[in-house]
Amino acid sequence: MDSIVLDVTLYAVKAILILDNDGERIIAKYYDNTFTHLKEQKQFEKKLYDKTPRSSADIIMLDSMTAVFRSNVDLNFYVIGSSNENEVMLNCVLNGFYDAISTMLRKNVEKKYLMDNLDGVFLALDEVVDGGIILETDSTNIISKVAIKSNPLIQNDDLPLSEQTVVQVLQSAKDQLKRSLLN
Repeated sequence: MDSIVLDVTLYAVKAILILDNDGERIIAKYYDNTFTHLKEQKQFEKKLYDKTPRSSADIIMLDSMTAVFRSNVDLNFYVIGSSNENEVMLNCVLNGFYDAISTMLRKNVEKKYLMDNLDGVFLALDEVVDGGIILETDSTNIISKVAIKSNPLIQNDDLPLSEQTVVQVLQSAKDQLKRSLLN
């Protein structure tokens, strides 16, 4: 009996893309060496956009890769994985990222609002996937981590040191020094 052995790996996501209604790149983060040059990436994005039907959510196969996508008013969100990747898992990544963005933009998931809040979108993207490894798919957790990282002056003594940014740690130390000097 022949058996197919699939390479099991933590690197599930090859790319996450956000394209506008013209197929132009807004955000593109590639996690492997499938497309090493910008020209190759742009060609792939054009081919992907052209193959994507204008529907709310779907899955397509393109160039030996699985792409799950979601279209909105003037944005198209894509999560790309290998051809043998679990579509449900890729869809969970897409939904978690999209829902986090939707909440951050107060349900105004449009190009204008996304561009105005690009720093938060990149933080959310980094919370979802790191180097192709899925870290988080729950939109509530993504939003809370982005809120902590985007506001370095958050005072939360219960926050573990590993979850604090350098600015938060320094601000906390500075505040403790002030309190000790005043006493």
